Amino acid sequence: MSKTTDLFTIGYEQTTVPAFQAALTGAKVDLLVDVRAVAASRRPGFSKTALAAGIAEHGIAYVHLRALGTPKEGRLAARKGDAATLMRIYNAHLETAPAREALDELTSLAQGRHLCLLCFERHVEGCHRQRLAQILCERLDVPVTHLVADPF
Repeated sequence: MSKTTDLFTIGYEQTTVPAFQAALTGAKVDLLVDVRAVAASRRPGFSKTALAAGIAEHGIAYVHLRALGTPKEGRLAARKGDAATLMRIYNAHLETAPAREALDELTSLAQGRHLCLLCFERHVEGCHRQRLAQILCERLDVPVTHLVADPF
């Protein structure tokens, strides 16, 4: 019997490391896929190395798929609240060879996992992870749950 695939997304904006970890463990996530172009953060505990180490203590694996991150101009549009421009830029980015390869890798990683896509934005609206989740839902025929960790 194969393990069921569960798909989640989460952002770490306006939350603490303990609340973030609690949201992941509460959902029984076993693989966190970081889809930031730059896996660094000014917020302690959310840069690549510290994040991976922190969630490993909870039995959660970590993968960074940089090629699925938003190009700089898309991130600038997101900061301005221009979701339409962000999505136009991101959809064009998804047509590139590195992004297509990373999407295939993500699809493979998701098989039989409790996988969660990570980015910064607290709410999935206006974040590229919503588009990635939509693609995975279509490819794997699974629903997605958008997690929101407790705020500060």
